[in-house]
Amino acid sequence: MNPGLQYPMFGPEIQCPHCRQTIPALTLTDTYLCPRHGAFEANPKNGELIHLQSGRHWRRWNNEWYRQHTHPDGIRFEIHEALDKLYTQGFRATRVIIARRYQELMSGYLERSTPWRSGQPEAAAARLYGLPVEFSPDTETSEDDCWEVINFDLEKEPGVPVRYPYFRLFE
Repeated sequence: MNPGLQYPMFGPEIQCPHCRQTIPALTLTDTYLCPRHGAFEANPKNGELIHLQSGRHWRRWNNEWYRQHTHPDGIRFEIHEALDKLYTQGFRATRVIIARRYQELMSGYLERSTPWRSGQPEAAAARLYGLPVEFSPDTETSEDDCWEVINFDLEKEPGVPVRYPYFRLFE
């Protein structure tokens, strides 16, 4: 018997998507077991890892796990954390690019400036945490298939953020 067939699709061990601790696969199953977070089941049909307790889905790109969101608050929180991390590294975000698969999910949660005031079409006025928002290219027409897995990207530059509203979220 091929030893590779004894383990789930991601191999004999992975990093836990929550705590990044190396966790083992259970042989002859599709399951990985984290002592802190419980069982994760690999789905060979769609390449997802599912946390059995919470039902959260994860996909992997370049050996990093990305949670696949079903609610706008999840992705908004993830973007907020990334903005905080940028700030601690001495950068400021200049734009947020969100995966197109979240466009409908996020549309009601984006800030919009009034087109008659700004003189811009409404599509160009979408903002999140004070930053301009764009959506990724359509995965069917784009050669960059990372957008099928990753959730967003932040364009950044060195410096301290200038009066971004996300500083006031938890005050």
